[in-house]
Amino acid sequence: MKLSRPVSWFLLAFGVWSWFIWITFVKNLWQDGSGLAFDDAGDPTAYFWVHLLLAVASFLLGTAIGVIGFRGVRALRREAAHHTPEPPSSSSSAS
Repeated sequence: MKLSRPVSWFLLAFGVWSWFIWITFVKNLWQDGSGLAFDDAGDPTAYFWVHLLLAVASFLLGTAIGVIGFRGVRALRREAAHHTPEPPSSSSSAS
C-alpha cells in the first residue's frame, strides 16, 4: 500500500502529538493533588489505574501510527530521489 505525502505527514504528526499529549497527561496524573488519582494514604486509586492504562494504550497506538507515517514519508523521499530526472547531456550530435 502506498500512502500519499499528506497522509504520511498527518500520521507522523499524529504520532508525535500523541506522545506529547499523553506524556503531559501522565505527568499531571502522577502529580494529582485533587484526591482522584491517589487516596489519603497516597495509594493509587482506580481512577489512576484506568487513566494510566488509557495513556499506555495511547502511547502504543500513537507509536504505531507514527511509525506508519514515518515509513510513508521515508518511502516517498526514497522514491523521489530514485526518480529524479537527469539533466540533459551536453553532447552534441553531428549532422
